[in-house]
Amino acid sequence: MKSIAALHKVVTPWSDGLEPSDAELDAIEQELPLILAEVDLLDVEIAVLDRAPAELDERRIRRARRRVLIERRTLINQAAAANMPGGAA
Repeated sequence: MKSIAALHKVVTPWSDGLEPSDAELDAIEQELPLILAEVDLLDVEIAVLDRAPAELDERRIRRARRRVLIERRTLINQAAAANMPGGAA
């Protein structure tokens, strides 16, 4: 049996620059509540894919959607407050 090996050079050589910067990690940390809310909404939606949603499922979906909207609003408000001169909101 022939062995299969890469005959070409690696397209992206490994370098130390592949790790996220501190600024990128800070941005991810700031957006983490929104990311988690979106994951929760996705989990709820996946749970009802193969069946008709019951009343409890509909409540869970509404609650998850509200949480996503709240987290988006909070993130937008924080960004707007950071861009205002003098830090006033």
